[in-house]
Amino acid sequence: MAMIAIPRLSAPRLGPIRPGALIANRYVGLAGAAALFVAALAGLAALLPDDARGPDVKTPLADVFRRAPPGWRESLVPATGPLSVTEDVVRLSDRPFGPLAAVNWKGAIGARPGAGPLPAAPIAGLYAPGPGGPLPIIAADGRTPFDGYKRPFTPNGRPKIAIVIGGLGLNARATRQAIDTLPPEVTLSFAPYAEGLQGWIDMARAAGHEVLLETPMEPVDYPDNDPGPYTLMADAAPPEVVKKLEWVLSRATGYYALTNYLGSKFLASDSAYASFASAAASRGLGFIDDGSAAMKGSGGLPRASAERVIDDTLSQQAIDQQLLALEAGALQRGQALGAGFAYPVTLDKVARWASGLNDRGFQLAPASALATRR
Repeated sequence: MAMIAIPRLSAPRLGPIRPGALIANRYVGLAGAAALFVAALAGLAALLPDDARGPDVKTPLADVFRRAPPGWRESLVPATGPLSVTEDVVRLSDRPFGPLAAVNWKGAIGARPGAGPLPAAPIAGLYAPGPGGPLPIIAADGRTPFDGYKRPFTPNGRPKIAIVIGGLGLNARATRQAIDTLPPEVTLSFAPYAEGLQGWIDMARAAGHEVLLETPMEPVDYPDNDPGPYTLMADAAPPEVVKKLEWVLSRATGYYALTNYLGSKFLASDSAYASFASAAASRGLGFIDDGSAAMKGSGGLPRASAERVIDDTLSQQAIDQQLLALEAGALQRGQALGAGFAYPVTLDKVARWASGLNDRGFQLAPASALATRR
């Protein structure tokens, strides 16, 4: 079957990118209503020849929901109006869900060493109602969402390496591949504009993955590079930053920290970053960035910055070299953090690389294990 990709509405990337542009243009145009998302996919499928679309079979949503994790159906219902997705979403995915009997919603949990479900979200005491949905809070006893939702980790004395895979939730095939095939220690990062976001996060946590939520931030080439309507702007007043951030936070629950989506201009502004960090810290969250904020202090947040983007040049050889460079960095400093996007080649390379990491004398760690308050 030919691959169906979500169309990008801005100019394609040419050549290697900087860490701050890790997933540039990956969900530009998806910031609007879910109906536009479905329409775009339907329109793209209509342009394909019949033999490239795959079997024209619709799976009733009621049957799909029956095997879905708790919260999946509810997460697809918009705040107002009717259900915004149809059975066609199943058929229009890059890889359709296939016969229902073959669907394994919990992934290959039992087949992977160290795998096991994380506590179901939301955890009592770690959320409160907000104007757009539940918002993370610090519990009365001092527990934070960072501590409640991160993946537990016990170091074994070996150099630690963590990987964050971002851009998830927009592409069904890539998201399921990441959840089902990557080791549970790999941290998964989800786009706030994704359809069924809570369902994807529930699935990821059921497979043992801790979760980050991507926060759209203004890049230097805005508006040519537009992260969407809830972009945190560098020159915005603190209340406006907080208002947009709260919309992002209310999209789902179960994440322990935020990460940046773009943001080269926003993160260069000390005042803008301070507004963001203060708001996130007040809710007990952490911040794991793609390298764009490596020079920033913690601002009261548990912090970690990726030292390299493993698929900044998209080839198997280049990804292999970046993963080897992470190993070298971990040997020198005791730990290393890399970031990547949910490209099929990246997912395949990370899965294969991680399978032999222990034999090479390293420990695969969740990104939260590398976070500190600077």
